[in-house]
Amino acid sequence: MTETLKLTAMAKAAGCAAKLNPATLESVLRKLPRQTDPNVLVGFDTNDDAGIYKVSDELALVQTVDFFTPIVDEPELFGAIAAANALSDVYAMGGKPISALSLVGFPEKADPTILERIIRGGLSKMQEAKCSVVGGHSIRTDDMLFGYAVTGTIHPEKIWRNVGARTGDVLLFTKPLGTGVITTALKKDCAPQQSLDAAIRAMTTLNASAAEALREVEENSKTKNPIHAVTDVTGFSFLGHAREMALGNPAAGIDPVSFEIEHTAFSYLPGAVEAAREGHLSGGLKNNRAFIGDCVGFGPNVSEEHRSLLFDPQTSGGLLIAIDARAAELAHQLLQQHGALASPVGIVVQKKSPLLHVS
Repeated sequence: MTETLKLTAMAKAAGCAAKLNPATLESVLRKLPRQTDPNVLVGFDTNDDAGIYKVSDELALVQTVDFFTPIVDEPELFGAIAAANALSDVYAMGGKPISALSLVGFPEKADPTILERIIRGGLSKMQEAKCSVVGGHSIRTDDMLFGYAVTGTIHPEKIWRNVGARTGDVLLFTKPLGTGVITTALKKDCAPQQSLDAAIRAMTTLNASAAEALREVEENSKTKNPIHAVTDVTGFSFLGHAREMALGNPAAGIDPVSFEIEHTAFSYLPGAVEAAREGHLSGGLKNNRAFIGDCVGFGPNVSEEHRSLLFDPQTSGGLLIAIDARAAELAHQLLQQHGALASPVGIVVQKKSPLLHVS
């Protein structure tokens, strides 16, 4: 292996596009027994971003794990993106990451200096997040894999869930869409450098600032508890994660709702629309569309490429937020002050068919 090796050439699927088919995963999870430990505040019932375990009345642990195959060719950038992606789940729950364990799958014949560079890139991003890497585990694999198990802390009464959106809420989204189609184009040597650079900036940007802005909204809004649901958009696409949010959790008294989404309100990475138009669509995108397509209705003005981008697997994607309309303007201002996008991309309405409608 030499310095010119393309890491993405070693991956059948890149980044979060390598996730299991959502239909397969959901069919397995629904058959598993539910947690009975009262200290499990968040388990896998609603496919939330992380698990949360109550330690005391003042403290709970946020626990998550994320790893994937190379999504870019530069080892340091691959490590940094993997770290940002793993940390994102903690931020999406409202937590503060404190420690992490690295997870490594590395081909036996590969140059170990590549692994060193990947780990260095990850450590740099973890240091930015003030999250200590305290160990890890490695195995020999055919495909290169890297990521982290991250632990964070949170007050048990200040958890953000991926369900709870209410009729009248405004939907905000904090990053541009399109990392999946651009990195798929990269695997085919078809990604313009400007597009790739923009995708890398998005994927290496921590969701910490956006989460901090949302905490400030809670502290300064005249509306009590204005943030009703938060999730980070990753491999199951914007529409896939929006579906999970809209479905609610009827067993816990959280009723389903519907979303009215405006496709022109999103920010798209430069070159993303063109990449989708040219057919740089990952297997993950096609799986997402097959799984949730029946839940989505599109207006006649939504082009095929924009439909594809809404099903596009994102890596280290932005936060999708359902917020009380009375606090939406404050959230918009604070998110922008913290350097995050604050695109109002839709509204929450009473449940109807289809569950999600894009105009």
